[in-house]
Amino acid sequence: MHSHEPVPVRVKRLPGNEDLPLPAYATDGAAGMDVVSAENLDLAPGARHAVASGLALAIPPGFEVQVRPRSGLALKHGVTVANAPGTIDSDYRGELKVILVNLGTEAFSIRRGDRIAQLVVAPVTRASWMEVDELDSTRRGEGGFGSTGGLSALPG
Repeated sequence: MHSHEPVPVRVKRLPGNEDLPLPAYATDGAAGMDVVSAENLDLAPGARHAVASGLALAIPPGFEVQVRPRSGLALKHGVTVANAPGTIDSDYRGELKVILVNLGTEAFSIRRGDRIAQLVVAPVTRASWMEVDELDSTRRGEGGFGSTGGLSALPG
């Protein structure tokens, strides 16, 4: 049972990409929709590329589309989304591109139609800044990176 109605997102197939599938959920429980590549390329170790999807979106105001890595590509090949999660803003109308980076040791071939990332539609909460002279104190205080303990602090 789904608790929310799907958010309608307008999508346009760019010329020459009518053969590619629209992003789709692989299973009923999937949070992300798989998106495919519209191009062929070989991504060298250490290289990154904005991979074309052949699609443009009109995301409703109040939402974003997050571009996330596919776990299988990351684990098996070291290929991930360089700015994960990438954000597609509701007012962007250009081609959806996925910035992939190859952190592996071998070149990775991407072929037209290959699943390259996941798209997650998410609500956006906008903030307003309230400048103050002092902040409330907390137990953590100004403790930065690693200040709450290392791996030995994790329960066994």
